[in-house]
Parts: sequence; C-alpha cells; structure tokens
Amino acid sequence: MHWIPATLLSALFLGVYELCTKHAVQDNAVVPVLFFSTVTGASVWLALMLLHAIYPHALPASLITDPLTVTQHLQMMLKSAIVAACWIFTYFGLKHLPLSFGSPIRATAPLWTLIGAVLILGERPTALETTGIIITLASFVWLSLAGAREGIHFHRNKWVTCLVLGTLLGAISSLYDKYLLGRAGYSAQTVQAWFLIYLMLFFLPLAVGWKRRWWKRNPFQWRWSIPCIALSLLVADYLYFSALRHPDALVSIVMCLRRGSALVGFTGGLLFFGERHGLRKLPAVLGILLGISLAIVG
Repeated sequence: MHWIPATLLSALFLGVYELCTKHAVQDNAVVPVLFFSTVTGASVWLALMLLHAIYPHALPASLITDPLTVTQHLQMMLKSAIVAACWIFTYFGLKHLPLSFGSPIRATAPLWTLIGAVLILGERPTALETTGIIITLASFVWLSLAGAREGIHFHRNKWVTCLVLGTLLGAISSLYDKYLLGRAGYSAQTVQAWFLIYLMLFFLPLAVGWKRRWWKRNPFQWRWSIPCIALSLLVADYLYFSALRHPDALVSIVMCLRRGSALVGFTGGLLFFGERHGLRKLPAVLGILLGISLAIVG
C-alpha cells in the first residue's frame, strides 16, 4: 500500500480508537477497561510469538520480534510504565469530558514532543515551528473559552488536568520511542509487542485491587468497544509504521496527516455521543491541527 493511503487509514483507526475508548469508559469503571483492552493487544502479540516459535517461516519480517537481553527488557518495562501512567490519566479524562474537547487536546501531543526536544535534546525550533507552536497554543486558549461556555473551565477542571497530563506523558513516551527506535535500534514490532505485554502485567495488580474492592470503585459493564480499543490501536500503529517504512515517505507529511484523527474523534463525539456546539469548537480544532502541521513540517 502507498504511504499516503496507509497514513490516512492510520489516522482513521486512531480516531476510531478514541471513539472506542470514550464508548468503553463512559459511565463505566476505568481500571477493568484498561486491563481487558491491554490483554487483547498483548494476546495478539503473544499468539504471533507462539506461531513464530512453532513455524519460524510463517510470518513476515514486520511481525517478528527480536530477542532481548535483561537490560533491554528493563527498557521495555520503562516504556510500559510511562504508557501506563499516560493511559490512566487519559482514560479518566476522556471518561468525564466530551470527546469534542478530548480529541483536540490529545492532538497537541506532537507539540509537547517538540518542546521536549527543545528543552531536553537541545534542538532549536525553526521560524515555522515557532509559528506552529504559537498558533497551537492560541487555538488551545480558544478551545478553553469555548469550554467555559459549556461549564468546562480548563484552569480548574481536574479532568482537563488529567487529559493534559496524559498528553504530556504521551509526548514523553514519543521522545523515548525516538531513543528506542533510533539510537537503541529496536524494531517497531519489538517495541509494540513487549510494551503491551509488560503493560498488561502493570495493570494486573490494579485489576486485582479493583476486583477485591481495595478502594471505592464504580461498577463495570462489559462492552464490545473494550477489545476494539486494542485492535484499532494495533491496526493504526501497524499502518503508521508501514507508511514510515516506505522509501518515498515524508515523515513530516505522515505526522501531519495522522493528526487528522482529531477530526474523526471530534466528529464522532458530535454524531455518536450527542455533544453540542460543534461549530463553536471547530475553529479551535482546525487551528490546533494547522499549528501542529506547521510545527511538524517546520
């Protein structure tokens, strides 16, 4: 598949991932949703590993994971710990906020990755990147003003804080991915497989604690969207990595097109969850996507 259609499909499935997440956690217990969705993703990779062990030539190279040393397993565990914290904040935020607010906030992750690269890695932003940052932040303020009209005050709403923290942790995870896939030389499938397996193990004690009522908890209802969370994310990431592996692929364009997932989540929130005032929020959403695109292309 050509890299542009692959990227657009990746954005579509990433938007579906956010819609499934919202459907799964709305008026539902978050911890079992996290656990069972992660079990689904980890089970897919464990099955592929088992199939490769039995039939070494049955799978394409893009689905075969590399053997790891003890140190490398610890690096995968660190990746899983970052993602675990990210998902906990994100899922609780998405549970209590309209998706038409949540998706645009989530879309700002590349901006924080860029800022982290400037602060941590010493990179210098270009004029276009700086313009993109300013437009994104201004659009974020615009979105907060639209939220205030609906009673969602960004500066004192704890669920907005959760979503922002989840987005920041996602940016940290992206920076760590750059290290793992770049300097450390891991293959994409190895990172994806092992971080999901260790993520399942991290969520297991929380699932046991929820089951045994170690804390006050909400009731849990099984929904079809729970396994679809993991499956849609697996497809989105596979298409994303497939696009990046294409020899003619332009990374900046891939990153920009993938941010189109925010439009999928935004539209889905209005159509499927009955969220209101879409036209009031749309300019801020488009501004965020424009700012992110400029920052990435720059």
